[in-house]
Amino acid sequence: MARRLLLLLLLGAGPLADGLFVTDYFTRTPRKLSPFRSFASIELFHFRIPEDTLVAVWNLITFKEQGGTFGDRCPDRSVTVYFRSGAPPIIAPLHTHFPRDTAVPGSFTLTLTWSLPNRTTGVFNITSPLPGDWFLAAHLPKDEGKISVKGLYEECQYLFQPQLVVQRLVGIAVLYPGYISAQSIAPHNRSSLYKVFVPSHTSRVLVQVLGCRAGDRSAASCPLWLKVRAKAPPLHNSTALDCRERAPCQLALERPLWHHWYYVLLEKALGVPGPIRFQLTVQLTDCSRPGLSRAPVLLPAAAMNMPQSFGALVSLSLGESLPPAVPKGTQPPPAGPPPGECCWPIRPTLRNELDTFSVHFYIFFGPNVSVPPNRPAVFGISLLPVLDSGGVLNLELKLNVSSLRGENVTVFGCLTHEVPLMAGDNASVTCETGSLAGFLLSVNSTASLARLRIPYPQTGSWYLSLRSLCATEHGFEPCANVTAEVYLRTYLSPCIEDCGPYGQCKLLSTNNYLYAACECKAGWNGWGCTDSAEAFSYGFQLLATLLLCLSNLMFLPPVAIALRSRYLLEASVYVFTMFFSTFYHACDQPGIAVFCIMEYDVLQFCDFLGSLMSVWVTVIAMARLQPLAKQVLYLLGAMLLSMALQLDRHGLWNLLGPSLFAVGIMAIAWTARSIRRRHCYPPTWQRWAFYLGPGALIAAGAVLLYACVETEENYFYIHSIWHMLIAGSVGFLLPPRPKAAGHLGPLPRRKGCGYRLCVNELEELGLVGPATASVSSVCAS
Repeated sequence: MARRLLLLLLLGAGPLADGLFVTDYFTRTPRKLSPFRSFASIELFHFRIPEDTLVAVWNLITFKEQGGTFGDRCPDRSVTVYFRSGAPPIIAPLHTHFPRDTAVPGSFTLTLTWSLPNRTTGVFNITSPLPGDWFLAAHLPKDEGKISVKGLYEECQYLFQPQLVVQRLVGIAVLYPGYISAQSIAPHNRSSLYKVFVPSHTSRVLVQVLGCRAGDRSAASCPLWLKVRAKAPPLHNSTALDCRERAPCQLALERPLWHHWYYVLLEKALGVPGPIRFQLTVQLTDCSRPGLSRAPVLLPAAAMNMPQSFGALVSLSLGESLPPAVPKGTQPPPAGPPPGECCWPIRPTLRNELDTFSVHFYIFFGPNVSVPPNRPAVFGISLLPVLDSGGVLNLELKLNVSSLRGENVTVFGCLTHEVPLMAGDNASVTCETGSLAGFLLSVNSTASLARLRIPYPQTGSWYLSLRSLCATEHGFEPCANVTAEVYLRTYLSPCIEDCGPYGQCKLLSTNNYLYAACECKAGWNGWGCTDSAEAFSYGFQLLATLLLCLSNLMFLPPVAIALRSRYLLEASVYVFTMFFSTFYHACDQPGIAVFCIMEYDVLQFCDFLGSLMSVWVTVIAMARLQPLAKQVLYLLGAMLLSMALQLDRHGLWNLLGPSLFAVGIMAIAWTARSIRRRHCYPPTWQRWAFYLGPGALIAAGAVLLYACVETEENYFYIHSIWHMLIAGSVGFLLPPRPKAAGHLGPLPRRKGCGYRLCVNELEELGLVGPATASVSSVCAS
């Protein structure tokens, strides 16, 4: 695997394979994957790719485990992995609908299949990846939603571990805007890479190749390819120019990204063996001062390989003086390019943090803003790195119709990332140019309200450009003397509309990275729990709630039997179980048919405790112990069960352990009684056939339903049947009324018997009271 990754790194470098490279390795701890239900069930991994990276290779390792060993017998389940730069990927593997007015950016997707019985690997490589944050999301396919008892069997676990290997180029030459530098490409090299920093308020980047010489002679046509790309080294599909077809060789980029590195790649044309010498210059146009180029900026030689802070150093205005020294190999700049379109003032916003992913952006002298007819109104919104990318960016635009004065005015809003849109009228209508595309909003007198939601937005600077245009026969044109007034609201929220009534917004974390996601219920799906394709109707929700609650009324017969047989402690436990199970399930419903009398956690604890105590006291009562021993076991069981439930409420041994212990006590008591009496206890076949046998079968059926049949889809009626079966088994298994001391006198000892065994058969059947029963002695030698 190491050789394979190294080969991929060398091949991915392509024409940039000449230079000094540094290889970095990153890994993450393996995590257990879950079937996809919502974004809250995925595993998210966060990486950071350094600048000047030429190749990034992800090694994706997936393996199975079962019971702490290799899961060779586990079925093969495909693993889907998503990649996105800047923010977590937005996915919809179940093809659910997104809420209205929601923008969904794309992401890379990869599906892993199994090549070995218990292990598989996949490789995903990206040439010239964007630097900064990268996120991976992985999950298993959706399952049938079976509800399994924790600890019943060894569960198959699918573990996923991503590893990242990056290869970055060290010592990339930095170009100074406005100065000509002499460069060359050696015969053994295929290309040469440079970078230049583009500060804010730059409207145009012009890259020129001058004085091209192939070998020792001047070339009529320069045998070079010129490629330019923002943030990362150029690719095959980046903005390119064949210098053989253009003289002079120059490439212009309109409206470049602000405050980013731009990479310039000069690549030899095929069939050029010797060296190539040329001069290279980059000119930046400052849109805040139309008609003038940005002043050249020089730094000492030690700053040739500048960090990201270089952007703050070069953002100099024209009024500042230049450094006196000029590096060797540079010449004064040529005449500046024609002036471009000016950029308008950008109004900042005030950031007010209320809570995690709860941030409001206030506009000075807002929130009502005026949009003049002759120019756009531009606003800046700054999202903090990492901290703000895990929520939802919300934008709301509302037009004040009374400000239009009867004109047919439409206000267009264009939200762009890292550079504002300051183009002509057509670009304002479409919110896109040749190199820039954003999110479009529009309001008019008919539709005066527009919203935009961007889940997991990329961090950095966002710009909103508002432009008012009037509709005419020839399209949209600038209005005459109408200043439109709009209400602007921008804020960050954890989830879209707090996931609505059928969802819960959860705050999740991975490697100290926080993000929020909706977890839907009652059959609702989608990013904001707004997809009702499989949603439960209100009648279905009400039916499910009533079944789960009213099925607990089956405990009324066991309560009556216990009271009739004078089992007062047992009857109080059954009443406790019936009460809290009813209101726990009334509060546990996923839809809107919910009723909670106290906190959910308290109701759940009391429901689980009552269920286990019902089993405990029933089995202990069947053991027919002395009153003092029985009371001690009741109290001890209540304390131990409370402790066990506090440790783990869903563990198998919380249910099975106390039950087996109580059955063991009952078995010991029955065995001792049988040995002492030399007869099987209970002694009558009617007790076994009509009470113990049916009660045990009903209880076993309830346990099988609970452990093997119950799923999320059939939960409401299978669990209701579980309630009724458990309550019915208690009515059968509860022993008859205990004999009262002193009601019967001493029994005569029959001659010839080695011992005396007195059994009231009618009492064992629970048909009559011991005070009115006749005594029938059964003797055996």
